[in-house]
Amino acid sequence: MSKKTAPSEKPPVNLFAELLASTQKDKAAKGAQVPAGASGPSIQKSRRGVEIKSAREIATMRRASRIVATVLREIQQLAAPGLSTGDLDRYAERRIRELGAVPSFKGYHGFPASICASINNEVVHGIPSSRRLIQAGDLLKVDTGACFEGYHGDSCITICVGDAVDPQAASLSRVAQESLMKGLATIRAGSTLFELASAVQDHVVTHGYAVVEDYTGHGVGRNLHEEPSVFNYRTRDLPNLTLRAGMTLAVEPILNAGSKACRTLRDRWTVVTVDGSLSAQWEHTIVVTSDGCDILTDREF
Repeated sequence: MSKKTAPSEKPPVNLFAELLASTQKDKAAKGAQVPAGASGPSIQKSRRGVEIKSAREIATMRRASRIVATVLREIQQLAAPGLSTGDLDRYAERRIRELGAVPSFKGYHGFPASICASINNEVVHGIPSSRRLIQAGDLLKVDTGACFEGYHGDSCITICVGDAVDPQAASLSRVAQESLMKGLATIRAGSTLFELASAVQDHVVTHGYAVVEDYTGHGVGRNLHEEPSVFNYRTRDLPNLTLRAGMTLAVEPILNAGSKACRTLRDRWTVVTVDGSLSAQWEHTIVVTSDGCDILTDREF
């Protein structure tokens, strides 16, 4: 699932699952203790290739995704200056469980939280903390997932915190959300991932921003991350899959205001922009239909 690179290059980690797995492997090699109860949702052995979900499976994923959408909608209303990202994480976990699901992220290969909370120049995988207070003007990305009866929903929003939001931050978030919807508008049975990626990239570049290439979307279902890799930029290094009705995907463009280059901090989780520029991300879980797609994590309900 990783991006194909030249032999001299270090392959990037393209999926959250791969980052988590590599981190957990490193911790085990150093003799680190895995927190009790941090096993997370079980990882199912996947059928070969990209899975076509049945009507029953899609119905279950719809319920998982509705839980994710509900929690993100509530967090969007809750996030305010003075709260900590740890506060948001505790709220999200409580609500996911109250709604009958379990957090997809917590314990997933050892990840310690139910949400990823990434602020300003943090691109993805920020770890929530009670010491990390949200400030007015912050650009806050909240990514979460819920597993309901064995199936996952996955979604991310970007929140412009407070009233004193920099116009550049608001513009970056808006273009990121628009690029997601541009990509989703290309989806239908018979369309390709390259069409989706082209629509995303064209919209982003037109506005002067950069698409992050080190991280992609993914298939989703019984596992949080499944085939295929859903890239957001033109490439011939990843399979250009022709979509079929019943495929379930998490589409998630990530935009940087400056360079596309990223690096991982010493905590081995939090990814930041190399140049310190702002980053924004929006994500939906969708199912491909004969004439379009159905957004399972739609928050407008």
